[in-house]
Amino acid sequence: MPEIAHIDNGSETDDGGSAMRRTGIDTEQERVMKKLRTTVLAVVLVGLVSIGLGTATAPAASAAPAPSVTALVLYDTTGQWGFMGEQYAMLTANLVGHFGKATAKPVSKYVAGDMAKYSATIYIGSTYDEPLPASFLADSLATTKPVVWIYSNIWQLTASSPTFLADEGWMWASFDTSPISKVSYKGTDLRRSPLNLGGIMSYFSIDPAKVTVLADAVRDDGTTLPWAIRAGNFTYLGENPYSYMSESDRYLAWADILFDVLAPQTAERHRAMIRLEDVGPNSDPAQLRQIADYLYSKQVPFSVATYSVYVDPNGTYNEGQPETISLRQRPQVVAALKYMQTKGGTIIQHGRTHQYGKLNNPYNGVSGDDFEFYRAHVDANDSVIYDGPISVNSYLRAVSLITLGRLDFALVGISAPKIWEFPHYAGGAQDYKAVQDLFGKGYDRRLYFPGYLQKKTIDYSKHIGQFFPYDVVDVYGTKVIPENAGNYEPEAFNNHPAVLVPDLVERARLNLTVRDGFASYFYHPYYGLEPLQQLVEGVNSLGAYTWVAPGSV
Repeated sequence: MPEIAHIDNGSETDDGGSAMRRTGIDTEQERVMKKLRTTVLAVVLVGLVSIGLGTATAPAASAAPAPSVTALVLYDTTGQWGFMGEQYAMLTANLVGHFGKATAKPVSKYVAGDMAKYSATIYIGSTYDEPLPASFLADSLATTKPVVWIYSNIWQLTASSPTFLADEGWMWASFDTSPISKVSYKGTDLRRSPLNLGGIMSYFSIDPAKVTVLADAVRDDGTTLPWAIRAGNFTYLGENPYSYMSESDRYLAWADILFDVLAPQTAERHRAMIRLEDVGPNSDPAQLRQIADYLYSKQVPFSVATYSVYVDPNGTYNEGQPETISLRQRPQVVAALKYMQTKGGTIIQHGRTHQYGKLNNPYNGVSGDDFEFYRAHVDANDSVIYDGPISVNSYLRAVSLITLGRLDFALVGISAPKIWEFPHYAGGAQDYKAVQDLFGKGYDRRLYFPGYLQKKTIDYSKHIGQFFPYDVVDVYGTKVIPENAGNYEPEAFNNHPAVLVPDLVERARLNLTVRDGFASYFYHPYYGLEPLQQLVEGVNSLGAYTWVAPGSV
């Protein structure tokens, strides 16, 4: 099952902390590695073609047409928490990837006239009193193109214009740190974490003739203050929407506001998806057929996240005896997978073994339980801590495992999957590159690391996770099919609360605030048919969603 990641500052391990580094200037080692990656990839692709697995999803050689929508994403870099500016910029660039192409750079490197080159500009003020270039402030006031300003340092903009209040119709006052647990957007109350103590900007004055309040923050005493406003071409969010984001919170409002900025003519459309998770050689074929029959009867396309080799290296579930089972050794499971394909199922490649060696990574070394492309451990507080990529040469390892997995499928007569999902949603930057090179399309939540945008040393001790309410092309260049609504989990684990069917249906209702969004779930077949039936019926009862296959996204 995926370990749902948000912000988690894990410690590095010896083999993960020394992962391949990105630097502003290519070193000789990096040049050698680039040549090696190219050579390995070429050999792999030639081999795949020779056995009929093809490269249908490999990037085209011809240049793609220039995107019609572009956005400049500017971020802070100074101070103790400067690295978080780059993280927030990656999350923003990813969302922009639904509409077009983002260019991200530190705000300190802004040059006069930069805004004119893009459809819109988004600045994330994550560092209090980050020094902002005068040219950036002047262009923010002068441009007629959309500008979005998030959170801090708005005082520098207003101070640069003595007539700001008269011209724009509003003026900030101070950060309000009252208890605020929801944000009202488009008539829907979205959650805001009670752990979020960062404050939301309040206002000295707002002229309703010039300013539209897009969303209201609702204090716990019932009073309100604007959460997001728009005056002309300028949009201001009074807090960082990425802090403590969850599947049901005000991050959804920000994701929808981007349509106003980048694609205001977008029509209302709501799609739902379901992915059957952690299917492998040890799965119950009768159960798989039963679920496929039900979903087919309800006209619900689905996907099947499948790993091809089951490993229990220490006999955790086999009375102390190590066990390894391939798809070739389970013809009934293979037959069930092929049957599922006839009922609208799409096979997704979900790692090869969904575990790593004989190590507890972090649980017991067993397929489906552990990470395959990332090291992790469970700490004394029962939280999963992310330690870093498996190896220094994680690109080559990822290519090898992916290729072996494709061969496993081919040997049982199943076409190579065209979509990838990382086990437990975790990989290093080089693993993501391998997936991009071999698939070009992923179906998961993802991790992003400081240093990646700036082409500096990647810091794997600080990562940030993101889910998407719609499909995007992320900063790794991969088309990401969203999974944004989570999964049925009847018992709490690792400090994650239990998630029941009503919770999942409520997430679908809240995601209706996103005008062209998804309610995308995954479900473990070992929970049986009944919870899945309840979920499908619950989503259908909302009367707004159309179930779709991942290949249509």
